[in-house]
Order: sequence, then structure tokens, then C-alpha cells
Amino acid sequence: MVTIETERLTLVACPAQVARAAYQGRRHAEALLGVRLHDQWPGEDIRAFLPIYAQQLEYDATLLGWGIWLMVERADRVVIGDVGFKGKPGGRGIVDLGYGVVPAYRQQGYAYEAARAMRDWAFADAAVQRVTADCLPDNFASARILEKLGMRRTGTSESGLLTWEIARPT
Repeated sequence: MVTIETERLTLVACPAQVARAAYQGRRHAEALLGVRLHDQWPGEDIRAFLPIYAQQLEYDATLLGWGIWLMVERADRVVIGDVGFKGKPGGRGIVDLGYGVVPAYRQQGYAYEAARAMRDWAFADAAVQRVTADCLPDNFASARILEKLGMRRTGTSESGLLTWEIARPT
């Protein structure tokens, strides 16, 4: 498995068989990963996307790393959330970052820790020129994470989300 270690987390690039297992039932996914899935993971949004993501990976194995990464809290050996990108860098070298943490582990720095690792991982690839993200206008915690990542607010999307970006360090 492709992993990244941070201070408190092991980030695991979610392979197709784990995505499919997490959608179908917890026990098989836990056996594949060797860790427990938190009762509140996956959330509704990510759960609905897991089978689609599994199909995308089966069609294009090079997508691994540019999709879902699982946040495994090492001390508790539990999946507490997910972080990752909404696809590989396109022709302009842009990847879009997203993350989510189960409520019991929020406001403890895990989302920032994971997002920082993903930002750094993305910029290690020469094809990535910018990392973008968005958040709800009233999600002050997420906006603070994006600011701490060095991202600057670029505006508001058509759907009303605040948009953010950071360029490749020079």
C-alpha cells in the first residue's frame, strides 16, 4: 500500500479493493487495512463515491494517490477521516484538495496535519503547479486550515463556496 507517515497519522492511498469493501461492509475493509473503521466513517458523501472511485481505479491504476487517502490515527489504529484530491493534475497542473474528519476527532489538528502532507506530496510531483480547495462560507475551521496551508482565498464559486489556491513554491 502507498502510505505517508505524519506525526500522528498514517495516510493510506485507498486501493480499489478497500474502497469497494468499505462501501459494502466494514469487516472486510478492516481486515484488508488491519485497522478499525470509526463508526462514523465513511460519511454519506464519501460513502456514495467509494464504488465510483473503485471503478475509476480499476480503469486507471495511475489514479492511485490522486484520489482518496484514508486518515489512520496511529495511537487508536482507527480510520478517522479521508483526505485527497479530485483527480490527477490536468494540463494546467492543478489538483483540488479535500478532506473530512469524523466529529469525535475534529478540532485536534488532524485535518491540517493530513492536508499539509497532501499539499507537500502533490508539490513533490513536477506536474503539479497549483493546489486548489473550497469550503463553505461558514466553515471557519476549514478556512483556517486552508490559511495555515499557505493558501490564499481567490473568490467564490458559482455554488457559493469560498475558493482557495496555493502555487508551487519557487
